[in-house]
Amino acid sequence: QVQLVESGGETVQAGGSLRLSCVASGRIAMVNDMGWYRQAPGKERELVGTITSVGPINYADSVKGRFTISRDNTKHTMYLQMNDLKPEDTANYYCNADIFDGRIWFRDQWGQGTQVFVYA
Repeated sequence: QVQLVESGGETVQAGGSLRLSCVASGRIAMVNDMGWYRQAPGKERELVGTITSVGPINYADSVKGRFTISRDNTKHTMYLQMNDLKPEDTANYYCNADIFDGRIWFRDQWGQGTQVFVYA
């Protein structure tokens, strides 16, 4: 069995920064595409950005220039550096990934989320 665990969510003042982490654990041979999503109260889950196993990254327009996604394949970990946070960034942030355990693919795996609250 494989698992994704997010961490790093906190309450922060607008203009501040946070770094979220997502660690894949279990029997892992490869982690393919990974992504960050978020869901604000009363809203649908939305894409923040994605990163492939070799690096190409896409961002939602709402976070371009403020958020940076990176990954360390040796640690099966993805990061989300969030700068210049705004109250509208308040949401539960989720990690998503496709994981290969050496025998089968675990597609579209989700973590439990980490809460970010930004106050004005």
